[in-house]
Amino acid sequence: MQQTETRVRVSVGADGVAEVALARPGKMNSLDPAMFEAIRDAIERLRGDASVRAVVLHGEGRAFCAGLDKGSFEGIAKGGKGFDDLMARTHGLANAWQQVAWGWRELPVPVIAAVHGLAFGGGLQIALGADVRYVRPDTRMSVMEIRWGLVPDMAGCVFMAELLRTDVARELTFTGRVVEGPEAVQIGLATRVCDDPLEQARATARQIAAGSPDAQRAAKRLLNAASAVRAGAVLLAESREQQALIGSPNQVEAVRSALEGRAAQFR
Repeated sequence: MQQTETRVRVSVGADGVAEVALARPGKMNSLDPAMFEAIRDAIERLRGDASVRAVVLHGEGRAFCAGLDKGSFEGIAKGGKGFDDLMARTHGLANAWQQVAWGWRELPVPVIAAVHGLAFGGGLQIALGADVRYVRPDTRMSVMEIRWGLVPDMAGCVFMAELLRTDVARELTFTGRVVEGPEAVQIGLATRVCDDPLEQARATARQIAAGSPDAQRAAKRLLNAASAVRAGAVLLAESREQQALIGSPNQVEAVRSALEGRAAQFR
């Protein structure tokens, strides 16, 4: 078994099942620049490994991924954007930030996410990039961006348009409310509730890996192509809207008020 030690651990077994573990447990696997880079590197490594037949994606510690790192929001509150040009298409249809979620969609093999604890904001969008999502009954998921004066911009709008009724996607995006495992399955954010999502994800990955790799890859290509969502246009629109919001007065006020625990005073 091969293994890489970093913010993201990647291992590939002899059966062709790869495991990708978000490995920043002390910060609930929150996303800082190093985590973004490590996830992109993991995706590229798996893309180049012809022995991989299925991928299990999970988080170490108490959560799958709590979303953007608090330090990044503090930087925004101090007036620094901290993001590159979001309009730049650095990874095909996606920018560098979208790639950590969109990249799982573009991997040629099935990806199964085991989601426990929290999947908030960017963490939820990463989970939505997987082909299948298993959750615990007490898993908590949220389109959290509105709390910070932002919009989903890591391919979340593509994934929600595919998975959810439009009114449900709008309610979650407008309110940022938290849903738990059973409701997540009911509305389409998750595939199945499991007592042990990681063990179930591993079992499903082994089942997939035992099948014809040619057929599995062909099936993923077909299912990706069957999407009615114009992914390229939506990804670009996400970036355009987010870039206009980041660092704007109301967005900075959203961050400052959340960090200070007070009611926001929007203009």
